[in-house]
Amino acid sequence: MMLTFGFVWAFCLLPLPLLVWWLAPPHKERTTALRVPFFRQVTSATQSAVSQGALVLPRSRLQMLTTILCWILLVTALARPERLGDPVTIEKSTRDLILAVDISGSMDDRDMEAPDGTRKQRLQAVKDVIAGFIADREGDRISLIVFGAKAYVQTPFTEDLDSVSELLNQTQVGMAGPNTAIGDAIGLSIRTFETSEVDQRLLILLSDGADTSSMMSPVNAAEIAAQAGVTIYTIGVGDPEGSGEERLDLDALEDIATRASGSFYYADDEQGLAEIYDRIDESNPRVTDTQTFQPRDQIGFIPLSLALVIGLVVLAFLHLTRPGRRA
Repeated sequence: MMLTFGFVWAFCLLPLPLLVWWLAPPHKERTTALRVPFFRQVTSATQSAVSQGALVLPRSRLQMLTTILCWILLVTALARPERLGDPVTIEKSTRDLILAVDISGSMDDRDMEAPDGTRKQRLQAVKDVIAGFIADREGDRISLIVFGAKAYVQTPFTEDLDSVSELLNQTQVGMAGPNTAIGDAIGLSIRTFETSEVDQRLLILLSDGADTSSMMSPVNAAEIAAQAGVTIYTIGVGDPEGSGEERLDLDALEDIATRASGSFYYADDEQGLAEIYDRIDESNPRVTDTQTFQPRDQIGFIPLSLALVIGLVVLAFLHLTRPGRRA
């Protein structure tokens, strides 16, 4: 624990009473007096000393010490004493990340190979891998966008990773329509990034089909994203040899990533998808802004309370012990 003062200049007031005692004229007060014709005889009979001028009431040593101590305590309270706690370090991430996940009808195909060799639904395989990826994003802000025929913001930017994972688990194939609107997903991501105030902005777009229903072409959307400082990583999990909605357009996904300073990856199994996320992590290390501060507790009430208690105790003591007081 460390003690500091918020207004240390207050201690300049400590010698003020001494200066007033030295420089200020004494207080004078006129009072009525009784003239005694035989005053000299009275003083002679009582052997009292006679002096000219005002009468200065004597002060005991206890009164002087109490006055000095209370003044020091009052000035100390005015200096705003503060108790410093242990340093607290806060790490704030300077990276915002959007996961754009394709949930079109083709994501229901069961052609993703699990590590045990079984076949798994494409969307379920993606969910299982992304869950671990999200869990490792401690400190990052993540937004989740799902898209099919239309694109929707499932979660805005948040550091509540559990909520992102839970909402991702609740998504089902076809919830956003059967078609694939990659360009709209990129456009919605750009608008979502408008609320971001950090420099590192990543979009990870995962799709298993070709763009068929976007209002803006994916390539144009990628160029706009690059101008907005958004890096796009595209991941293809579909069948390049398919037809229609189920055909994965590898060239388009690669073109999107290239125009937005990112990279394109293709995965046909769950293990390969997990390795892709590891490579994305390696190429984009997390950047943090570290801030350290010490909590401050105001304790000015302590010297103020001590001054009040000491003053009252001494005042009561002098009152009880003054001469001439009857029991």
